[in-house]
Amino acid sequence: MNESNYSAGGVLAQLYGVEKSFRRGAEEVRVLRSLNLDLRRGEFLALMGPSGSGKSTLLNLLAGLDRPDAGSVEIDGQRIDRLSDRQLARWRARHVGLVFQFYNLLPVLSAAKNVELPLLLAPLSASQRRQHVETALSIVGLDHRAKHLPRQLSGGEQQRVGIARAIVTDATLILADEPTGDLDRKTGDGILDLLQALNTQHGKTIVMVTHDPHAAARAGRTLHMVDGQISTEMAA
Repeated sequence: MNESNYSAGGVLAQLYGVEKSFRRGAEEVRVLRSLNLDLRRGEFLALMGPSGSGKSTLLNLLAGLDRPDAGSVEIDGQRIDRLSDRQLARWRARHVGLVFQFYNLLPVLSAAKNVELPLLLAPLSASQRRQHVETALSIVGLDHRAKHLPRQLSGGEQQRVGIARAIVTDATLILADEPTGDLDRKTGDGILDLLQALNTQHGKTIVMVTHDPHAAARAGRTLHMVDGQISTEMAA
């Protein structure tokens, strides 16, 4: 366990008594049950657990993509569960970078244009947006592929574009849902190297959902979820 990352920063995100259910036909499915979580600023946290254990739901709550039925979600001193939909959208655009398993790139846009998308909501000039995009692509090692379309990139390169898009706004929190799940081991290791570098060299706070113990071992802390609760905490 990387104790320096976990203990050095104060609490960035705190979930307390969080409950979340969804309806499946006539049945109500309880996904999260009285869940508590403290996330330290500057840590790299892995969430593991079987399918249906609530990992992705927890990630969506941290992203402000969903709201709890009960309990509180506080990030960087702000109760995001109390924000209106409009306020939440603005907050998410400034503070959250999302990395997806299947990249979610727009096929008709170049790598640079895909990375630029989150900046269109920010009060920046075209030249400022271009500078941010160039910096993000340089960090992930893809500045030379800026004009390429997604179909002209490998899976690993597409994921790097996805990560560049997640960091282009200098987000407070990077949330990655199975970021290596569609990649072979060697390519996936390169993505994990990049996430580790963003954490250790750039101070990014990262939460990664994964089924892969090999991927979780790169994080500074691993939490295991079972039946909507955090069951154990163990060093990765």
